[in-house]
Amino acid sequence: MSEKKSAKKTITKKLLHKYRLVILNEDTFEERLSFKLTKLNIFVVVTLSAILLIAGTTVLIAFTPLREYIPGYSSTKLRNQAVELAEQTDSIQNVLRLNTQYYNSIKQVLTGDMKSVEFNRDSILEAQRLDPSLIDFDPSKEDSLLREQVALEDKYNLLETATSRSNFAFFPPLTGSISEGYSIKNRHYAVDIAAETGAAVKAAADGVVIFAEWSAQTGNVLILEHSYGLISVYKHNATLLKEQGDLVKSGEVIATVGSTGEYTTGPHLHFELWSDGQPIDPTDFIDFNF
Repeated sequence: MSEKKSAKKTITKKLLHKYRLVILNEDTFEERLSFKLTKLNIFVVVTLSAILLIAGTTVLIAFTPLREYIPGYSSTKLRNQAVELAEQTDSIQNVLRLNTQYYNSIKQVLTGDMKSVEFNRDSILEAQRLDPSLIDFDPSKEDSLLREQVALEDKYNLLETATSRSNFAFFPPLTGSISEGYSIKNRHYAVDIAAETGAAVKAAADGVVIFAEWSAQTGNVLILEHSYGLISVYKHNATLLKEQGDLVKSGEVIATVGSTGEYTTGPHLHFELWSDGQPIDPTDFIDFNF
């Protein structure tokens, strides 16, 4: 029992034993500063310093922007920004994909790189197989009167009368003799209309210019986008009178006949019609004769 008490006194004595820390001038050995310390004092100071250091670091990390520099830490703001960026990236990818498909369609229109497809000659909207022998084409008196009345009213009507592709009316872009017709076999998805250089080329229908540039093979090219997925193409022009983004009306002059491009065979208009990315024969819908 006495040994245990003696040991406790020895430990207490060591903890409370005083030491003197002296700071001297090395050259003159002059005492500059001195401290009286005990092991207990040193232990308390070191412990308090460690606690203060940990507490200060915790406060800096928890309540200041410094926490964002810690590897692996992600703040709410950064997470929200990451989500927004991901959504924007996804939207940009969708727009890029749609634009790529759109420009590929334009490229196919310009190059004529299409597979052979059969098209109905009666309607752009859908194929209809009817037996002509079962249809009475003789107009009745009432029908004739109605046609005359509608024609008189539409003569001065500035609004579009087409309500679908089945009754979409085209304006002849140029009148003249057809030097080469539409041929899927020969990969000629257009009609070539011979004309004098400088003759006016007109818009086949109301639309917007989606392409008006120079092409090495087909010269000055202008493409119009119309309603109901229809596109008209005008190639080998001498000059283009419209720019991309311009709105045009049916029958409005958009270019002049020329003989530009490597594939030209003389002054003429190379005219194409496309429906939902597929070429169609323009002569089924437009009369190019004088």
